[in-house]
Amino acid sequence: MAEAETIGNRTRGMGEIVDVAGKVTEIAPFGHTLAALARERPEIVGLTADMGRYSDILPFRDAHPERFFNVGVAEQNLIMMAAGLAKTGKIAYCTTYSVFISRRAYDFVAIACAHSTANVKIFAGMPGLVNGYGATHQATEDLNMMRGIADLTVIDPCDATELKQVVRAVADIPGTVYVRNLRGKVPVELGEDYRFEVGKAKVLRPGRDVGIISTGYMTARALDAARAGQAEGVDAGVLHVGTIKPFDRKGVLDFASRFDRLVIAENHKTTGGLATLVVEALYEAGIVKPVIKIGLDDSFFECGSQEYLEAKYGVDLPRFVRAIVEAK
Repeated sequence: MAEAETIGNRTRGMGEIVDVAGKVTEIAPFGHTLAALARERPEIVGLTADMGRYSDILPFRDAHPERFFNVGVAEQNLIMMAAGLAKTGKIAYCTTYSVFISRRAYDFVAIACAHSTANVKIFAGMPGLVNGYGATHQATEDLNMMRGIADLTVIDPCDATELKQVVRAVADIPGTVYVRNLRGKVPVELGEDYRFEVGKAKVLRPGRDVGIISTGYMTARALDAARAGQAEGVDAGVLHVGTIKPFDRKGVLDFASRFDRLVIAENHKTTGGLATLVVEALYEAGIVKPVIKIGLDDSFFECGSQEYLEAKYGVDLPRFVRAIVEAK
């Protein structure tokens, strides 16, 4: 897999998100945090399906080689081995591409892990259009699929700050957890006072004119769009929904009720993910108001750079800014 696109004196590796120019970033926050946590928690083990480099688990491997397992290109084996290790009292952190977990190992996640309340923590890399290898490698429907599994926690972190907190938090979340992993040079968007809480949405900007509800790294883009919208006279609020399941229905409804118009943004298809959850919650609460969805259509997507794909499919920053201005 080739490296591509220079960022300063360093090339951006496959699966690193865009929009990092001029921002504070951290390298491999998942792997470094896991390595540190494992020094405190001897029951932690790490596994990958031949994706150590592209899941950022290598810092853990280097720090704890006797607790690291590479199962090869065999995602179903990855999940079964993780479930087996969990049965022996281990906390199994396993990594590969999100598309390989959600499509190739779905039944194994559902039955071997979630159904058995196995202590398996899945960090699934390169979701949505972060992956430029086309439809075979782009998990654009994984939130929909994974939230359909009973007793499975689903998390979509915003930035390096939240991801590091999630790595630590999931060790104490009972049962199986699915996390959309951010890799490589990950921006630091959230303040030092931010605290991740499973199942709790967080208001990052109060706003007055338009309410943005977002998840994953699209929350970072929402904050950028809100700042850009100020120049257009739009005061946009931002609610970050870091946990897709359990879904913070009350938090979302409290935020949404303050605005006449809403924008919902996700690095995922607009069917089955965050937008579906929000619209369902609004409908069930008897709340009717205009909603603009920023997300992916129900189709397969081509190969290309993240910048190219996001611009083509309408989830880039300029589209975001237009959406909040139109929503006003």
